[in-house]
Amino acid sequence: MTVTTSNLFHGEFVKLSAVREGDADIMAKWGEDPEYLRNVDTDTALPISKQQYENEGESDPNEAYFRLRTIEDDELIGFGVIHSIEWNNRAGILSIGIGEAKYRNKGYGTDALKLILRFAFYELNLNRVGLYVIEYNKRGIHVYEKAGFQHEGRRRSAVHRDGKMYDGIMMGILRSEWEATQK
Repeated sequence: MTVTTSNLFHGEFVKLSAVREGDADIMAKWGEDPEYLRNVDTDTALPISKQQYENEGESDPNEAYFRLRTIEDDELIGFGVIHSIEWNNRAGILSIGIGEAKYRNKGYGTDALKLILRFAFYELNLNRVGLYVIEYNKRGIHVYEKAGFQHEGRRRSAVHRDGKMYDGIMMGILRSEWEATQK
């Protein structure tokens, strides 16, 4: 399948951009949002400092890191990264988050996911993209399934939140599966 696009980094609502000065201030505010922190990672939900965000996206040959911005007004709303890339296996791991709450559940995450997968499969030439999501993140799971991700496994009682254990779900999509959704 051949893809033609006038701009590799623009979707319908979102564009992929590099890290910009001032981003860390905005992202540090997201680090105070427990819903965001508890859906984006399995680590302890702690506020993240501006300095920690400033180092994100630094040159790592085994990742492609983007900030997510709105097409309409260039507002920073999230991040997306393909990391832990194994070039010999043509595989990587996806992490994505919409930090700006007012842009959640409005199609921005779906649009960003489409862009990142297009980049992963056509620019990085990966064959497989995997991810890990906590079972209570129903919105995230729905978006991943809609994009074509398959459930591949479950880590039982892998995440502890509010005195309860939750499963971690491993999902993945192959280039051929993604291409089938593009027709």
